[in-house]
Amino acid sequence: MFKWVRIVRRRIRRRPRPGIRARREGLLRYGEEARGLALSRLEYFNQFYNFKYGTVRIKAQTTRWGSCSSKGNLNFNYKMALLPPHLVDYLVVHELCHLGEFNHSQNFWDLVGKTIPNYLELRAELKSFKFH
Repeated sequence: MFKWVRIVRRRIRRRPRPGIRARREGLLRYGEEARGLALSRLEYFNQFYNFKYGTVRIKAQTTRWGSCSSKGNLNFNYKMALLPPHLVDYLVVHELCHLGEFNHSQNFWDLVGKTIPNYLELRAELKSFKFH
């Protein structure tokens, strides 16, 4: 291995990664609130859909509000606890509907529209939220 490669690797390992500490603190501060919010809204909206989902996790993602795995696990960003209730509902329904349609096809949006008819407006509003 070249000497310069070892030097660069050492520098990269030593370099602090910005934002990790803030994300950890945010997760600790808002994680339980976000989990309770996600579980209660999932329970409510799943009365309409009757999907089976696995584990619900709260994470400190940097670029996503939520995600759904192929195993049916749902992940939400802890920052959902800072959103207005109507956007939390949209976020939960969006991820819940991925259990029925694992894509963003028209069938998926039709599923979302069953309980959130103004999903286009809410989607645009959610995209405008920026948290640091």
